[in-house]
Amino acid sequence: MIGIKELRAGDSLPEVRLNPVTRLDLIKYAGASGDFNPIHTIDAEAEQAGLPGIIAHGMWTMGNLAKLFTPYLEQGFIREYAIRFRGMVFLGDVVTLKAVLKDLQDQELTFEVAAVNHDGQDVLKGSVVFSAELPDL
Repeated sequence: MIGIKELRAGDSLPEVRLNPVTRLDLIKYAGASGDFNPIHTIDAEAEQAGLPGIIAHGMWTMGNLAKLFTPYLEQGFIREYAIRFRGMVFLGDVVTLKAVLKDLQDQELTFEVAAVNHDGQDVLKGSVVFSAELPDL
């Protein structure tokens, strides 16, 4: 694996493809996050809210995006993380996570990140600033 400091503007991190979203994924996330909004776990509640079915928590998708940087955590850390939700993630969706290096200043690498569903639609876009140095402890 190439070191994160060896990347150049325009380089991409290896994409991460998530397994199809399951109800159990969302139930587990609800328990871990404390977000028990029933549109994420109960079909009838989602439909009553005008949705075609239950949707994944936006923060579930955002949290998964950090998996792009997991292989590099011995080389630094995520300093900033900013996203905008672009679409909903439904049961059965296969989400692919992407990151492209846009800028490198000293030890700060700025990535454009996205989560894309199996239809090629962005469900999340944003940026991550990765500090390629470990803080003094």
